[in-house]
Amino acid sequence: MNTASAEGPGLLHRSGRWCARHAWRIVTLWVLLLAGLGAADHAWGGTFADSFSLPGTGAQTGADLIEAHTTGAGGTAAPLVLHTAGGTVAAHREAVAAAVAGLDRLPDVLSVADPLNTPGAVSPRGDTARLTVRFDGNPAGFDPSYLARVDAAVEPLRAEGVTVEYGEPLGQLAAAGSADRVSEGIGLAVAVLVLLIGFGSVAAAGLPLLTAVLGLAVALGALGLLAGPFDFARASPTLAAMMGLGVGVDYALFLATRYRALLHAGAEPDEAVGRTVATSGRAVLVAAATVAMALGGLCASGVGFIGTLGIAAGLSVVVAAAASVTLTPALLGLLGRRVDRLHVRTPVAEPTGASDVWHRWALGVARRPWVSLTAGLLLLGILALPAASMRLGHVDAGAQSTARTDRRAYDLITEGFGPGANGPLTVVAQLDSGRISDPAGREDLAASLRRELTAVPGVASVTAPVTSADRALLLTTVTPATGPQDPATARLVHTLRDETVPHALAGTGATGYVTGTTAAAQTFTDTLAATLPRIVGVVVAAAFLLLLTVFRSPLIALKAAVLNLFSIAAAYGVVVAVFQWGWGGALFGVSEPVPVESYVPMMMFAIVFGLSMDYEVFLLSRIREVWLDRQDNHLAVATGIAATARVITCAALIMTSVFLAFLLSTNVAVKMLALGLGVSVVLDATVVRLLLVPASMYLFGRANWWLPERLDRLLPRLDPEGPAPASTTGPAPAPAREPGPEPEPVPTPVPLPGHRR
Repeated sequence: MNTASAEGPGLLHRSGRWCARHAWRIVTLWVLLLAGLGAADHAWGGTFADSFSLPGTGAQTGADLIEAHTTGAGGTAAPLVLHTAGGTVAAHREAVAAAVAGLDRLPDVLSVADPLNTPGAVSPRGDTARLTVRFDGNPAGFDPSYLARVDAAVEPLRAEGVTVEYGEPLGQLAAAGSADRVSEGIGLAVAVLVLLIGFGSVAAAGLPLLTAVLGLAVALGALGLLAGPFDFARASPTLAAMMGLGVGVDYALFLATRYRALLHAGAEPDEAVGRTVATSGRAVLVAAATVAMALGGLCASGVGFIGTLGIAAGLSVVVAAAASVTLTPALLGLLGRRVDRLHVRTPVAEPTGASDVWHRWALGVARRPWVSLTAGLLLLGILALPAASMRLGHVDAGAQSTARTDRRAYDLITEGFGPGANGPLTVVAQLDSGRISDPAGREDLAASLRRELTAVPGVASVTAPVTSADRALLLTTVTPATGPQDPATARLVHTLRDETVPHALAGTGATGYVTGTTAAAQTFTDTLAATLPRIVGVVVAAAFLLLLTVFRSPLIALKAAVLNLFSIAAAYGVVVAVFQWGWGGALFGVSEPVPVESYVPMMMFAIVFGLSMDYEVFLLSRIREVWLDRQDNHLAVATGIAATARVITCAALIMTSVFLAFLLSTNVAVKMLALGLGVSVVLDATVVRLLLVPASMYLFGRANWWLPERLDRLLPRLDPEGPAPASTTGPAPAPAREPGPEPEPVPTPVPLPGHRR
């Protein structure tokens, strides 16, 4: 017997009703929370900057050794590229000196290397030079006003007609203002249009938007505050905005739709709010828990950069869910029966008849379930084919728009020094005590090391190894013949790291490391590629257990996980085709084919898997309600499809528009995520929901709801609001009803071919 039902409304029911009856308290609390977090963020909030630190790896160890044993080698280096259209940079020696002195006086600058006094800093033609500045932090995260001070320092050069461009990461600070606000505006505008067309009511359209925007603002305030003591990537607020706005509108929309359906069925407003939170609110919490759990699984990667992105996105999802089950009921309580008063056409809620188009669709799938299942899997399989050729890497400034200074700096370095100069590799040899005190031995080792490095295919040049001031290290720079994004450069990094350097130092007592930005990026890529299977396993297993506990069905939980893997593979395929193969990449502002950013597949998996579960949970929740009430699998599937079709379709359109609007971002990795997430939502809301889920559930029949008795006793019960799960050993007893008006009637479908209970 269900205790909650026998003794009265459950916790969610009571909390929803309380929020409706004390609406102004809830609204005031959220407004105060927003104001407080905004003020705290302004006072103590931090900035966002990328940090790819990988403790324990060769690239990180090499960088740490250089910083420890070389004066002025710490901090973050950024090149300023000088170019003269005619003549040489050396002809402007006084202006160069003035610029070096001006940069050296800036706060946060550790050192400035005069290119005219630095070997290899001037191109062979003399018309291009690299002026390297070391900052005490990542300049990409500095206040934008800092750029004006850099401009003032290099003004003597520009006054003499010398072109000055800022390379990464300083160039990231100089990039045009983020398009995130425009993207958010586009998403909200599309949401208004979809909600008005889909539901007709102005109030019903505005309520989800208000809840989502307020929840997102709170989440971003909290994220900014967390960015003070912790390092968060530059993409964190963008990712949080994408997730928070998308799921925030969806969650509030699901609640508002159920509330309106209960009102139309004759329930009193307060009671309708309580039952809305007890049913759709429960589905929201399960869906949000699944998304947050998938995002939290990124922490299992062991890579701080990835973990913080997952935390940022998960935070926005958790706040959106909290707003949906507290603020949305409060606003519904304020509106009461006036929720449909302002309308642009006849307001509609959930369909209640078998003649509805979505009900007819479900019956059509029931007639040919094998055809529907095969067609859906075939479509996803075709879309997934390009994923087999996925190549991971780091998307550098060479893929950015030529309107950006870091792209122009990249091109000038390529023209003046060769493509590999944009990603030089530093080889560090840590000497043993005997070699440190033996000058002749150090010279022999340096000559041998340079000789072996020069002989490696794909190496353009190798500088003469130099000894650190304390004679503990030998340092040399290897310039690849290809650019940082080229697959040949990745192969070269592996060859140097795994073969050449260990062979050259064998028997000398020295230990070698390959470091530098390009080597670190490749190490980052290798680490994530090795970690991805573990993340997939952790997230899939956790989601399976959660769905098993909620829906009390091993088959449903397994089916949901497998179908989500298919949709993720299809989204991967689209991203590879567009960005790596270049099929239409120019339409999205990417000028050339690029590798898939190394962290994008992992982020996409966590986000897509979580979001895929959103629609799965909402659909299965309605199907299960009817199953528990009628014990008829065919009726449950057809009714669940019909009841959720309109709201899920509208929610999918809104979320897709939110994601695709972020294609306006200047960050190529964000573009990849935006396209991949948008495609996945479309596939989940159409192919998966309309074909694969109903077809498979029709084919499995009553097996969908089978649960071994021993497993039933072991699993905790997370369903305090509704009837107990049906027994697998016999007919289920009539479920207990909550106090209040009867639920809306379940439509009776037309007879199904082969229909059986």
